[in-house]
Amino acid sequence: MQVILMEKMTNLGQLGDVVKVKNGYARNFLIPQGKAKRATESNKAEFASRRAELEAAEQAKQADAQARAGKLNGLTVQIAQKAGVDGKLFGSVTNADIVAALAQLGFAVEKSQVRMSAGHLKQIGDYPVSIGLYTDVAAMITVSVLGEH
Repeated sequence: MQVILMEKMTNLGQLGDVVKVKNGYARNFLIPQGKAKRATESNKAEFASRRAELEAAEQAKQADAQARAGKLNGLTVQIAQKAGVDGKLFGSVTNADIVAALAQLGFAVEKSQVRMSAGHLKQIGDYPVSIGLYTDVAAMITVSVLGEH
């Protein structure tokens, strides 16, 4: 199915690109989320007339994400979990735990934005974690896992 992208999407294209995607991806995700519209002639004409407005909104979102990334970069978040004597946690630190810790510090982040390259944290220590705030905008924070007995 041919769709017009209404925002920049990683691994798919830029705002306004007409791309071919699988029917289910378009019907079940892109169109209901407002990320794309069917590439009909009327939708192409409507997009052409609204292009400047959509580009301005896209730039505003990106500028806001970059400002938030500037505040988050280099931040250290401490999370205390029960741990054994060898430093291994009983359970693990997940993205939900990181989101809750950031919320206590006053940062609104969604669970899907937390990107943990090594998976859930299961040992005491400091770990770098990426927060994807927007397409091509990410902040690096340090999660310090502390053990409590």
